[in-house]
Amino acid sequence: MSEKFWLAVQYPLNSAKGSQRDNWLRDKVMEYLDLALSDADLGSVDGFDMGKCISDPKKFALNIFCVVTDEERSIALVKRVLRESRLDYTRIKIATMPYGKEEETYTLKYASKKGVTDFSL
Repeated sequence: MSEKFWLAVQYPLNSAKGSQRDNWLRDKVMEYLDLALSDADLGSVDGFDMGKCISDPKKFALNIFCVVTDEERSIALVKRVLRESRLDYTRIKIATMPYGKEEETYTLKYASKKGVTDFSL
C-alpha cells in the first residue's frame, strides 16, 4: 500500500464560530476538494475543525483535513481547485504530515502570503 499523508488547508477566521460566509466557504471547499481528490484518485476530505488556534488562542482558523496518497500532486490539485473555484485562494495555508504518525507535526508546504513560514493548528 502506498504511503498516505494528512493534508490540511487552513483559512484564518475573525471569530471562533466564523461567519455565515465562513460556514458557506467550509462547505464549498469540502465539497469541491472531495470531488476533485476522488476523481483524481488521490484521496478524500476527512473532516474539519473551526475555532481557536492551539498555538495562539487569540487567533482563529478553519482547518479542512484530507487524507491523500500523493503529497505533491494533491497540493497542486488543491491549489488549482481553490484558485479556479475562487474559494478564497489568497488566504490559504497548506500543510502536510505523514498519516498515522500523530506524534509528528504538520509541515507548511504552501502559504498564499509571502514570508509566512510557520503552520500550526
